[in-house]
Order: sequence, then structure tokens, then C-alpha cells
Amino acid sequence: MPRARTRPAQYSDLFSLPETLVGEIIDGKLYTHPRPAPKHALAASSLEMDLGTPFHRGRGGPGGWWILVEPELHLGADILVPDLAGWQRERLPRLPETAWFELRPDWVCEVLSPSTARTDRMLKMPIYAANGIPDCWLVDPNSKTLEAFRLKDGQWVLLASFVDDAEVVAKPFAAVPFALDALWEA
Repeated sequence: MPRARTRPAQYSDLFSLPETLVGEIIDGKLYTHPRPAPKHALAASSLEMDLGTPFHRGRGGPGGWWILVEPELHLGADILVPDLAGWQRERLPRLPETAWFELRPDWVCEVLSPSTARTDRMLKMPIYAANGIPDCWLVDPNSKTLEAFRLKDGQWVLLASFVDDAEVVAKPFAAVPFALDALWEA
């Protein structure tokens, strides 16, 4: 007996979610996960501060970037919400008036948690690659690691891995190193 066909998820489906959930549409399916736990939120917030000052604001660094927390990306039919994303201002001189971005970022970062790691790695990273996002970082607060990937010929190549209290020097933000342990609870 044929299975009943369900309609693909639509943007309007995201508006019916409780505020305690983050919703994304991947390959026509609605995915949800809870708002970040404290370890996850600390890592994302700390990374935004470490990158935002020199790259977003241009204080102690080259500037020239927009670094944003949880932007909504409309990449074709997929709607993704990375933990952090960045656009070079030469490509995106002004922020859009909409609540989302249609222009692909130049960098995305996913902070892994038990509820999101599989989706981030197996579903979202291929979409980021297919849309030509040049750089992707994965931060894992539980294992205290950062993996920096670069897109080459449509495939992710691991450029560097950092652990514990290592100094992070990684594209596209290699101009201003930072201590990885600043992302973890003191």
C-alpha cells in the first residue's frame, strides 16, 4: 500500500514553532532542536566576541566582515540557521532589510551539541558546500575542539584541528589568532 504523501515543509511552518525551538528546512523536511545549552551558548558567544572585535569592528584587526549570531540563511529551498556566519563586506556592503539572507556567507560555524552534531555534519555541511561557502568551522564544547574546513573542488578539506587551549590560526581569520580555551567554561 502506498504511503501517504506529506507536503514539503514551508517557510510558514517555522512560525508555528515554540520560541524554545530552532527550526530549519533541509531537503523539504522540517528539523527542530532546542535552544542552545549553556556550554554551547558560551562557545558561540565567546567566538563571536573573539572574531567580532578584530574582523567585524576592525579593532585590533583588519575589519571588513559582518559576523552574526544565528542568521537565517535561505539557500535555495533550504533554510538553515548556523550558530555563526560571516560575510565579507565587499560582497555584502549592507545588511538586508529582510529577516534572512539570500546571499551565501563566506564563512559558517556550527557549534556541535548532542542534539545537532549529526545534522550539522551530515546534512548542513553538504548544503554549505553545494552553495559554495568557502569556509566552515565546527566547534565542539564537549571535546574542546575546533575543526577548520576549506571548500576545494566542491569538497570539504580539513585544514586544521585545534584542541583544549591551542592558539587558533585558521582561515579566513588567521590574521588575528585567539586562544581556543576562551570558548570553554573557565
